[in-house]
Amino acid sequence: MAKKPKKAAAEGEGGEGEAPKGKKKLIIIIIAAAVLLLGGGGGFFIMKKKAAHAEAEHAEAEVKKPVVFLDVREMVLNLTPELGQDKARFAKLRIALELKDAKVEGEVKPLMPRVEDTLQVYMRELRASDFSGSMGLYRLREELLRRVNVALYPAKAEAVLFKDVIIQ
Repeated sequence: MAKKPKKAAAEGEGGEGEAPKGKKKLIIIIIAAAVLLLGGGGGFFIMKKKAAHAEAEHAEAEVKKPVVFLDVREMVLNLTPELGQDKARFAKLRIALELKDAKVEGEVKPLMPRVEDTLQVYMRELRASDFSGSMGLYRLREELLRRVNVALYPAKAEAVLFKDVIIQ
């Protein structure tokens, strides 16, 4: 019986002797993994920064093209009356089209009668309440841009800009 406890004590000593070797391996593995992760993360951020810098240079080269604004003739429209209202309401609008460059302006100028017709036909169906608030004007701008681009196809307007909007 006495021999068994000594073996148990001997095994415990041997187990304690191996434990530091296992801990050292574990620490080395953790350090190696941390170094790889930090190196990979650093490389990722450096590459991302270079890509963003190259993209910014490309965007600057693209922005240097002059934007052209083409005025549409002033329009005075009679609006559809609100329900239960007999009094006629009018809208006076001055609009400009934002175009990509002078080349597009050359394509758009001959099509201006078509653009004005498209705008007139659509806007005669509007009510004064359609112009109320910033959301009303935003929706109107988006709809006008869509209709203008259909009329100008294959040329394209980048934006419709309101110069004056007067509702009476």
